Amino acid sequence: MKEPLVVGMTGGSASGKTLFLSSLIEIFQENEICLVSQDNYYKSRDTQPVDENGVKNFDTPLSIDFDEFRHDLEELKRGNTVQRQEYTFNNPNVTPKNLVFKPSPIIIAEGIFVFYDKELSSLFDLKLFIEAKNYLMLKRRITRDALERGYDLDDVLYRYEKHVAPTFEKYIEPLKHEADIIIPNNHHFKKALQVVVAYLKMELAGRKA
Repeated sequence: MKEPLVVGMTGGSASGKTLFLSSLIEIFQENEICLVSQDNYYKSRDTQPVDENGVKNFDTPLSIDFDEFRHDLEELKRGNTVQRQEYTFNNPNVTPKNLVFKPSPIIIAEGIFVFYDKELSSLFDLKLFIEAKNYLMLKRRITRDALERGYDLDDVLYRYEKHVAPTFEKYIEPLKHEADIIIPNNHHFKKALQVVVAYLKMELAGRKA
């Protein structure tokens, strides 16, 4: 079996990575792509850094267990199945799932800090960056955090101003130049999706040959 193609995807929080990936993955067969999200590699809640007001800050590289993330990607590259418990951000309304990642010809690692860790980033054969205007990312963040993570509006706005926006400016946007493809997602990403799909299908065909 040929070594899989490893794709890294990043972008600002709520830039539309999840929607893009769901649109991408549904085009392929289940056994052709394995998606691994940074969201399941946060360190335990009690070890998360706090800001000057005592609020836990999940939007910093210190929040992520990059060693575990790299280990699991390397295991998948070797052809081994990986299991991990879903990270629920302490949302009492969500029961964590047992996630099973199976080796595939294409492996996608996504998250806001996947370019930041150089050892992790070195594993990527293709790098994608999703970008969107700040006001759109804020709007999407409000919707996501209220529904999925149980945060109220004041909490979401505080985190965006104190954690999310500074992190984007310091750790994420400066690495945009490392991307092979930049995908604008202010209104739609139809054409960019077609480009990425065409490339992945070409790579997939080569690995099946």
